[in-house]
Amino acid sequence: DCKMVAIEILPEYGYCVLVAVGSGFMLTWKALQVGKARKQHKVHYPKMYSEDNDHFNCVQRAHQNTLENYPVFLMTLLLGGLYNPVASAIGGTIWCVGRIAYAKGYYTGDPKKRTWGSFGYIGLFTMLYCTIRLSAKMLGWF
Repeated sequence: DCKMVAIEILPEYGYCVLVAVGSGFMLTWKALQVGKARKQHKVHYPKMYSEDNDHFNCVQRAHQNTLENYPVFLMTLLLGGLYNPVASAIGGTIWCVGRIAYAKGYYTGDPKKRTWGSFGYIGLFTMLYCTIRLSAKMLGWF
């Protein structure tokens, strides 16, 4: 006995697609900041980090940390958007703005200031909630 589940993609899902595209611009901006910091602090490829320049390392780390979290962001944005595209898109936007604030804090050279972007977790938890609700709906729990 096989039971099928149909997922309706609402027109508002386009907001999730726009946020996903916008997040690519945020990643590109961060990559450009690393490139500028490489030139400024003379950290040449292929070195990922500087052995003696913590300011460069803060810029590089802000970008690297975002890349480490990016798959979870995309997964929760795009799957959660199938449950509630508007809430997921708003959550995704909050996450992206939080990552920019995180980077701006880190770029000061004081790693403690990266917490400026902590509000981005509100967006992540929103997308995560929508993703969990999608799975529960598919499983017939709700």
